Amino acid sequence: MPEYLSPGVYIEEIERGPKPIEGVATSTAAFLGETQRGPQAPTLITSYSEYLRLFGDIFGPDKYMPYAVKMFFDNGGRRCYVTRIVGGGAETATVTLSGLRVTATGPGNDYNKVWVRIREGSTKDKAGNPVGFRLTVYYWANAQDVPADEGSIDTGKPATIVEDFNDLSPDPASTSHVEKRVNNGNSALVNVVPEDPAAVPTMPAPAAAQLPAVNDGNPVTAADYEVDNPDPGKRAGLAALDLDAFRAVAIVHAPGAPYEAAKKVVTHCENNRFRFAVVDAERGHANTSLIDARRDVDDTQYGAFYYPWIWISDPRSGVRTLVPPGGATCGIYALTDNNRGVFKAPANETVAGALGLEYDVNQRVQDTLNPAGVNVIRRFPGRGIRVWGARTLSSDPLWKYVNVRRLFIFLEASIYNSTQWVVFEPNDQRLWARVKQTVTLFLRTQWREGALLGAKEEEAFTVAVGRETMTEDDILNGRLIIEIGVAPVRPAEFVVFRIFQKTQEAKS
Repeated sequence: MPEYLSPGVYIEEIERGPKPIEGVATSTAAFLGETQRGPQAPTLITSYSEYLRLFGDIFGPDKYMPYAVKMFFDNGGRRCYVTRIVGGGAETATVTLSGLRVTATGPGNDYNKVWVRIREGSTKDKAGNPVGFRLTVYYWANAQDVPADEGSIDTGKPATIVEDFNDLSPDPASTSHVEKRVNNGNSALVNVVPEDPAAVPTMPAPAAAQLPAVNDGNPVTAADYEVDNPDPGKRAGLAALDLDAFRAVAIVHAPGAPYEAAKKVVTHCENNRFRFAVVDAERGHANTSLIDARRDVDDTQYGAFYYPWIWISDPRSGVRTLVPPGGATCGIYALTDNNRGVFKAPANETVAGALGLEYDVNQRVQDTLNPAGVNVIRRFPGRGIRVWGARTLSSDPLWKYVNVRRLFIFLEASIYNSTQWVVFEPNDQRLWARVKQTVTLFLRTQWREGALLGAKEEEAFTVAVGRETMTEDDILNGRLIIEIGVAPVRPAEFVVFRIFQKTQEAKS
C-alpha cells in the first residue's frame, strides 16, 4: 500500500484490464552448416551480401550454405541467423602486432589469406603528431594472390576485401578505442585486444603481419552440429541456438545435411517447442527409393521433409548447380508468414531462382509420396516450379499440416512470452478475470485475421480459468491453470468439383 504521510495531492498510476499479447516473429530462420570462414556463434544477417562479407563465398562442392542463404533471401526471407559448423580440431589464427593481439573471427585456415597493417593515423594535432593509429585489414580470395611480404601489399594483386579503421586510440576510455571500433562484428575478419590488458596504453608502432596457417579441423560429422559446454560462450551449433539471445528463431534448417544431422535438428525443435525444422531429402534419391529414405527421419510434428533438389544458376559463375530445396522453402515460409500469416500453408508458391528439378515428379508419383509426408516440389506447364505439399513428418492426423503446427507454435510462444507478468500475482478471481480477458483479446484478433475457423467467436476459440479448471489443491500449491481451445484452419489440400449433367425436363 502507498504511504500518505502529509497533506497533499497524490498522483498514482494503476493497472486495470487486460495486458496486450504481442505476436512473436515466425519468419526468422537459422541455418547450420559449413562456411568458408566466419564466427561460430549464431550471427544475424539480413541480406546475401552481408553473408558474403561475414562468412565468405562459395568454396567447394557439397558446401551448400551460401546457396541456401541466397535462395532464402530470393524467395522472400528477411532475417536469418547463420551458425557455422566446423570439424573437431579446427584452430583459430592469432598474431601479435605492436602490442596488439589480432585474432581471426573464426577458426580455419582461410584466414591465412589475411594481412593486418598498422600505420599512423591521418589526423594530426597542432604539433603535427598523429592523434591515433590506423589499422587496415586485407583479404585475398585467391591464395596465390596473397602477398609474400608487406611490400607486396600495395604492388601485387588488389585485395578482395579491405577494412580500414582510422584514428584508433589505445585508450580504453576513448570512444575510438581499437576494441570498440574493430570488434563485435565491425570487422568481418579479425578481433583486436591488447596483448597485456594491465599495461599502460601506448600508441602501437607501424608494423604488418600475415595471419598464420592453422589446422582446418576434421571433416564435419553429425556430432559437430551440437557441441554443448558448461560455458555458454563455448557452445556451438544447436546448443548455441538454445541461448535466450536467439529466442526469435522460429525455423531451423541444415542445408544438405545427412539424415543423422537432420535428426538432431528435429530433436532440437521438439525440445524447444517453439521452432520448426525443414529437412532436405538427400541428393540422388529416385522416386522409388524415397519412401525408405524418408523413414530415416523420425516421426515428428515439428518438422517437414522436402524433395527433390533444385537446379539454379550459380550466383558467382552462372553455371547450373544442383542445390537442396530447404533454403528456398524457408524463404517461402517467411514470405507466406509476412504476406498472409502463419496460418496459411507455405505451398503453391513459385520457387524463385529455380531453373529445373533433379527429378520431375508427376501426380502418380506424388500420390505415393504425399501420404508418407514427403512435400514435393513440382514443375507445372505455364505456372513454373512450385512447392506442392504442406505436410509435417507426423503420423498423427491432428498435426499432419505444417501451418497447423506452426500456428500452434505461434499462439503458444506469444502467450508464453507475454504472460510472464502473471507469475507471483495473487491467485484470485481478479487475476483470473484479467488473464482471461488478455488471452481472449489476443485470440479474437487471430480469429478476425483468418487464423481460426468459425463463423462466431465462440466457435473459433474458448478460454476457461477459475474453479472449473483448478481444484483447491491446485490453488493451495500455487498453480494457475488456463484452458484454451482453438479451432485452426486447415488447408484445402484436395479441391473436388463434382460436375454432373442436368437435363431439361419436359414441361407438361
